[in-house]
Amino acid sequence: MASLLEKVSTLISANLHSLVDRALQSNNIAVIDQYIREVEDHLEDLEDAAATVGGEVRALKRKINDLEQKQEELDRAIDAFLMEGNDSAAVAAQSRLNSTERLITTYQEQAERQANEYKKLLDSKVKLEARLETMKGQREEVQAMLELAKSKEISLKAMKGLDDLMGEGDSDINRIAESVRSRLDKASVAAEMRATSLESQIDDVLETSAIDAKLAERRKRLGLDE
Repeated sequence: MASLLEKVSTLISANLHSLVDRALQSNNIAVIDQYIREVEDHLEDLEDAAATVGGEVRALKRKINDLEQKQEELDRAIDAFLMEGNDSAAVAAQSRLNSTERLITTYQEQAERQANEYKKLLDSKVKLEARLETMKGQREEVQAMLELAKSKEISLKAMKGLDDLMGEGDSDINRIAESVRSRLDKASVAAEMRATSLESQIDDVLETSAIDAKLAERRKRLGLDE
């Protein structure tokens, strides 16, 4: 899991301007297509990992809920045994209660770790999707620029990168090069804004789930669900 997140982090932090420059230097958009393929492959891995971890979180919560019910039953049983004067049964029940409480604590710690891992996976998925959308949006612009360069018979040696093209005297090339950079900047900012909004929604959902679980536990203790 850690290895997957590290690879995804590398893709998220990739310099998109550098990818554009490399495509222009080589007069080929293959480097951009390769980045897009890698992102799409890792998105599938992220979705699978998130589904797996999310399922584990749900399973742990069910176990915790079952153990908490058992905890309440044992707690009532101990009181009943003591009232009956059955100390040996009370001791046995108390021992089982102690074991149950330790198991609940263990599962709660596991659930918290898995929930944090689940959130990381969702956050990474949102960010990677935003980067993918940005790069796909710029692919057509880069392709158009390369086609224009070919039509004007600009040699590969002259294509030292987008910055060099910006300094050439050809006004059409200069205009399109500037357009590629400005649109890439705008698309990147827009994608980051969408990612931030989605991350906020994820945080809200996770926080709401935690609050709902606490309130459900409190209602049960107060007898409001009976």
